[in-house]
Amino acid sequence: MASIHSVDEFAIGVPDLMDAERFYDAFGLQVRREGDALGLYTVGHPHRWGRVYGGLPCKKLMWLTLGAYEEELAEIRRQVKSVGASESVPPPQADAGGFWIRSPDGVPMQVRPAQKCSPSSPAPREFTPATGMGHALVGRSPARSKVQKVNPLYLSHLLLFTADVDQAMDFFCSGLGLRLSDRSGSSIAFLHSPHGSDHHLIALAKSSGPGLHHTSWCVPSIDAVGLGMEQMSDAGYGEGWGVGRHVLGSNYFRYVKDPWGSFAEYSYDIDYIPAGAQWPAADHPGADSLYVWGPAVPADFIRNTEIEV
Repeated sequence: MASIHSVDEFAIGVPDLMDAERFYDAFGLQVRREGDALGLYTVGHPHRWGRVYGGLPCKKLMWLTLGAYEEELAEIRRQVKSVGASESVPPPQADAGGFWIRSPDGVPMQVRPAQKCSPSSPAPREFTPATGMGHALVGRSPARSKVQKVNPLYLSHLLLFTADVDQAMDFFCSGLGLRLSDRSGSSIAFLHSPHGSDHHLIALAKSSGPGLHHTSWCVPSIDAVGLGMEQMSDAGYGEGWGVGRHVLGSNYFRYVKDPWGSFAEYSYDIDYIPAGAQWPAADHPGADSLYVWGPAVPADFIRNTEIEV
């Protein structure tokens, strides 16, 4: 089966671009004014991971652009038609190329030929220097006086809200070629690319309609997760969830609440599924669907602010 290999770009609309610029700059992304939108980049990486448009009454997921290999594009188009996906008119702001469809929740999605930007190997794992056994006898903790700004490395995944997790899974798996990594009933599911990706490239969570719950950004250490939390708190974005550790995906996390009630996640040490590997997908108890340790889940964590006031 042909498959997409990456989330090439996400596009959201928000009420005020200044709020978005402040938030994502504080988070550690490179934010560039590009026409009437903000382009979201990671430091030292040429790829644009997202765009943000202003002037909407509330935050809205506008579209997703999904990357595929040129030679698989025609087969993916046949697959999505076979699961009943309807074609979509491209948004006026979107780039050309590939084809456009609508998800079962009505979200426009572009599938276009693109270079793979999802990881092709496990994420970096940095540790503080060792001590003893030939190493200098120094404390292993980084010095607070020398802490530098946390800058994420790349976009790891998105969590999308959907009215029907099973129907959305059929669209993404039978249509777009992703594979199930893990799930918890019909409440949440985690999907990866057979071309190699983190444990989930796209995750799906039950809601009453579509929306973007969070973007997840890879950082190279558990210290970066904690320092990112402090960095955002110092910038006025202290609300969120974590630090903690997920069961499904295994990553350490800190979710930072954005100005619109959704989240951006600092993620470290997520499971990686190599190209062609068979992950032992399973249906897990609800208790394992969120975390193994960490603070209690905030009451509004799974609130879809795109459709709920």
